[in-house]
Amino acid sequence: MGESARAKKETSAGGVVFRSFAEGPKFLLINDSYKNWGFPKGHLNTGESADEAALREAGEETGLTELIPLGPLGVIDWFFRFRGQLIHKYCHFFLFESPSGPAVPQLEEGITACRWYAYPDAVKNISYDNARKILEKAGEEVSKRYSEAGSPD
Repeated sequence: MGESARAKKETSAGGVVFRSFAEGPKFLLINDSYKNWGFPKGHLNTGESADEAALREAGEETGLTELIPLGPLGVIDWFFRFRGQLIHKYCHFFLFESPSGPAVPQLEEGITACRWYAYPDAVKNISYDNARKILEKAGEEVSKRYSEAGSPD
């Protein structure tokens, strides 16, 4: 029996949030309770879809109240142990645009900071390799939007 057969499956969802600034798009990273830079994410509530959970978690963990959903970015998965139980975690990520409002970390969840980064700095600062792959996909999506917005129809 392989590791994945013994593991308990858990599903969560998260958001990659970007905003247009005068100097171009920036991505929002949060500093979590483990002092790692990543994206807001969390468990799905009962009856909640992954995209609904991603929107809720992104809003709760960053304090942003206006988030525009722009579609799925992909799923990452990893194994970890919690109280002796092997967990196989899947996290569905979605892209959101934040037109305005201050980003405020949800301190009671252990989030200590929210910071906007230009794409190259976000890639450098993000702590997890699998999250970096999601950021790369988000970067492609956002640059496509910018090139389409700048071209005449």
